[in-house]
Amino acid sequence: MRKLQFSIQTIVLALLIVLSACNQKPKTEAAAEKSAEENWSQLFNGKDLNDWQIKFKGHELGDNYNNTFRVEDGMLRVSYDNWEKWDGTFGHIFYKGEFSHYRLRVEYRFVGEQSKDGPGWAYRNNGLMLHGQPAETMELDQDFPTSIEVQLLGGNGKDERSTMNLCTPGTNVVMDSVLIERHCTNSKSKTYHGDQWVSVEVEVHGGKVIRHFVDGEEVMHYEQPQLDPRDTTYQKLLALYGDKIITKGSISLQAESGPTDFRKVELLVLEE
Repeated sequence: MRKLQFSIQTIVLALLIVLSACNQKPKTEAAAEKSAEENWSQLFNGKDLNDWQIKFKGHELGDNYNNTFRVEDGMLRVSYDNWEKWDGTFGHIFYKGEFSHYRLRVEYRFVGEQSKDGPGWAYRNNGLMLHGQPAETMELDQDFPTSIEVQLLGGNGKDERSTMNLCTPGTNVVMDSVLIERHCTNSKSKTYHGDQWVSVEVEVHGGKVIRHFVDGEEVMHYEQPQLDPRDTTYQKLLALYGDKIITKGSISLQAESGPTDFRKVELLVLEE
């Protein structure tokens, strides 16, 4: 009997060891994941906006109109408490430098009330402007940087309204081998109502593929981001880039009448 018990215990122990080994990732894979986590760069440091440039329509570069972009409680905030009403002054805050192959990870939420007289389409609306023109090249009265906009939207409490959509100020993309010239295309994400935090990510591969993720699930992808010949910035940016296919550019966040909080803005550079 003791011999039988010993044999059973030995078998059980062996099975547990095998199952444990199956559930563990290879050391090389685990090391790669740890290394990737360590290489994420925090674009927003939670303290100040020293590495960012601000541009509002009708204002010179560096003028933080109505103190709209600010740091409060460790968050980068887009606030309209100093605005009497919306006056069409679109704003963007640019992180320093240009980027080509990367993953951008952001946590955001919409809070409070939209600025008085803000446009209906801008209700709980912000965006991650990628592959954008340098802030210095924007015209004084330009609404938006020519860029690929990853549109962030919040729900109104009843209707479906996806987030991580695509909008294309001054640009076009290719989807399923078709050139897409319409301004906005919806993703397949669910709707996020209320003031909850939403975690999103964009994976950018130069002038090739761009993918949108919400809570780790891919909700959209497209290819060949490019300048739109119909746009007024086309000739200037074509001369600057040397090609209509956009392979790199600035990263910026929006201010277009909807109060927004960002508590995480981080980037992982990828190999080309």
